[in-house]
Amino acid sequence: MEYEWKPDEQGLQQILQLLKESQSPDTTIQRTVQQKLEQLNQYPDFNNYLIFVLTKLKSEDEPTRSLSGLILKNNVKAHFQNFPNGVTDFIKSECLNNIGDSSPLIRATVGILITTIASKGELQNWPDLLPKLCSLLDSEDYNTCEGAFGALQKICEDSAEILDSDVLDRPLNIMIPKFLQFFKHSSPKIRSHAVACVNQFIISRTQALMLHIDSFIENLFALAGDEEAEVRKNVCRALVMLLEVRMDRLLPHMHNIVEYMLQRTQDQDENVALEACEFWLTLAEQPICKDVLVRHLPKLIPVLVNGMKYSDIDIILLKGDVEEDETIPDSEQDIRPRFHRSRTVAQQHEEDGIEEEDDDDDEIDDDDTISDWNLRKCSAAALDVLANVYRDELLPHILPLLKELLFHHEWVVKESGILVLGAIAEGCMQGMIPYLPELIPHLIQCLSDKKALVRSITCWTLSRYAHWVVSQPPDTYLKPLMTELLKRILDSNKRVQEAACSAFATLEEEACTELVPYLAYILDTLVFAFSKYQHKNLLILYDAIGTLADSVGHHLNKPEYIQMLMPPLIQKWNMLKDEDKDLFPLLECLSSVATALQSGFLPYCEPVYQRCVNLVQKTLAQAMLNNAQPEQYEAPDKDFMIVALDLLSGLAEGLGGNIEQLVARSNILTLMYQCMQDKMPEVRQSSFALLGDLTKACFQHVKPCIADFMPILGTNLNPEFISVCNNATWAIGEISIQMGIEMQPYIPMVLHQLVEIINRPNTPKTLLENTAITIGRLGYVCPQEVAPMLQQFIRPWCTSLRNIRDNEEKDSAFRGICTMISVNPSGVIQDFIFFCDAVASWINPKDDLRDMFCKILHGFKNQVGDENWRRFSDQFPLPLKERLAAFYGV
Repeated sequence: MEYEWKPDEQGLQQILQLLKESQSPDTTIQRTVQQKLEQLNQYPDFNNYLIFVLTKLKSEDEPTRSLSGLILKNNVKAHFQNFPNGVTDFIKSECLNNIGDSSPLIRATVGILITTIASKGELQNWPDLLPKLCSLLDSEDYNTCEGAFGALQKICEDSAEILDSDVLDRPLNIMIPKFLQFFKHSSPKIRSHAVACVNQFIISRTQALMLHIDSFIENLFALAGDEEAEVRKNVCRALVMLLEVRMDRLLPHMHNIVEYMLQRTQDQDENVALEACEFWLTLAEQPICKDVLVRHLPKLIPVLVNGMKYSDIDIILLKGDVEEDETIPDSEQDIRPRFHRSRTVAQQHEEDGIEEEDDDDDEIDDDDTISDWNLRKCSAAALDVLANVYRDELLPHILPLLKELLFHHEWVVKESGILVLGAIAEGCMQGMIPYLPELIPHLIQCLSDKKALVRSITCWTLSRYAHWVVSQPPDTYLKPLMTELLKRILDSNKRVQEAACSAFATLEEEACTELVPYLAYILDTLVFAFSKYQHKNLLILYDAIGTLADSVGHHLNKPEYIQMLMPPLIQKWNMLKDEDKDLFPLLECLSSVATALQSGFLPYCEPVYQRCVNLVQKTLAQAMLNNAQPEQYEAPDKDFMIVALDLLSGLAEGLGGNIEQLVARSNILTLMYQCMQDKMPEVRQSSFALLGDLTKACFQHVKPCIADFMPILGTNLNPEFISVCNNATWAIGEISIQMGIEMQPYIPMVLHQLVEIINRPNTPKTLLENTAITIGRLGYVCPQEVAPMLQQFIRPWCTSLRNIRDNEEKDSAFRGICTMISVNPSGVIQDFIFFCDAVASWINPKDDLRDMFCKILHGFKNQVGDENWRRFSDQFPLPLKERLAAFYGV
């Protein structure tokens, strides 16, 4: 029988009252309404009232009816499994009967409700849903057809995977051909739904769509000139996705598609233009891009460049006419969450100090507050990627435009030219070099332009050329650039302050110790900015100070610099509460400063150390409460603990043996024991880094815990978590140097994993180097235990260490390998050429290490005899042969 339900008049009035109140702007009223709604969930038929208001109570106004449906949707999300059967059936039938409501708002709300029920695993338990919606598509009534399509589009978005599985008997085999028929429907709204539905199945290469791929593409082309923007947008989106999955089907039409996309990128409707602009970004990642686009560049480049101008709306949103806003406090929602990069231990390389990480810090990010992704950013990103594809071949198309833009009298045009210049910096650097002596001074002049938006973009563009600036004599460009950037750090406009701080951090990374002569001047500015900055830019200022410390290192350790820098940092440190997220960037900054200042940080170390230990302790305690009683205690933000562990590492590295007293008086080792076993990889990663640093700084406190720590280190030698594995490996190496022969019982816990990692294909370079060093160090302290495996690792061991700089770690590792070779000489015979190459990579080994090399080389030569040695050494590349002869006389 049909489920008969009638609302109680009084109950209905009470619920309508609540719905009205919840639309009040007053947050206190809203909170009370929330509580009452939660209480009403205890009544089984509360949800009947909600569906009744949505679908039956046509006398009410639409916003109230829609709101009733949205509250019901939230209840479905939270409590659906507790709905009585009768209620569920009533809701389902009401939804299907009202999908064609005359109001677009109510239709959309019913559609949202349907897809929410469907995605609660109910597609299986609602077998007539899809057939019913599909049959409603054929309705003569526009509202019914549109409502059903709206619901189907939402279901395709939310449940694409299950629609394409055997669970439901493959409904897409019927649905997709059905959708394709509607591409030619007379109503633009329906056409748009039809394309949007099919688009959900492109990226997953759904079989049902792949069978009809040609008819799909044909139908898309038929819609190319549609008068409805939403349809054009969905056509562009489809073509962008097809580039990734069915390039083969687009290739025959590529010329026309490119022409079409050129038009669409200039569409009057910005949403269409943005979708079309994505096409160039996606195409640039395809290997065929270079050939396909080359003849279109003369048309495409001006279109992209034109898209890089701020629109009038952008300028209003960016308050482009407000030049001075430094005294206006930031609103909290402007401040983006930031991500802490946990500490990873890496080796120094021959070329240039520390290994380059893939830093994506300099991507096009000049106006992050307005809608994050817009035509300007997409055009700039596309130009950036194309510059990387075509390199200097792009310049003939760009340079004539740049000449016009960069010196234009309208600021909006000039600003876009400066953005263009920054966007091509990476790809076209070589070809740009001849123009830079003229351009860089022009840009430095633009830093004092009267428009804030011109000053801010100029900061970014100059940072993209920082590498070249630093390669020239410092007085030519570096000094004037630095002087002007420092003025911009103190600009009266917040956006310019932010851009200047970020650009300066990039300049610091490039210039490193070139900045030492100007340190007093730089610190003066950065410290003054402390008193000037609002909340958001303070966070970026910490980064600029931390990067400065990383770049100039111990040169910062002068009493007058410390006197300038530390008081404002410590003042902020004292102001912040333990639960304030602003601690993250400040702790990172202090970590760099402590490492650079070394003993200069001693006067400040005690309160900083104590607070870090407290942060770790608090977070662990909160995590334990949350594990025991998740309903009562919320999970802690573990970033506090990670950042604190990293700062403790910075202290240990900077203060060395001076940290001993602090460690002695705290329970940090007990806390580390817990952190090393945390579920979260980043926590383990940071605790292993700290373990290695404390091992170097004050091993007497670490030693009693080694028996507990080593098994945990062994289980973390899992290359699936690269950084965890890397830091654990490094810590094992540091521990072995301190333990000496006492390391013996622990070798079986770690050796096999290390040998496996060094032989894995595609292991990242940093991990390979650290693994090789640790194997060498284990062999140095316990040669008898490690040497028998020599043959299994000698070759990758030699190749991974030939590129790192001479240093202590490399020294101990090579002593280890020589000791092992003397224990097990046959282990190295087959790969001896690799050993020779690794030995030759030393610039100046210590005398006793050089003697060890000599002994092994001459021993091998004497053993095989002169004739064989000559034949063997004839395989050497010439530089290797000459080097070994000169240094070791073989």
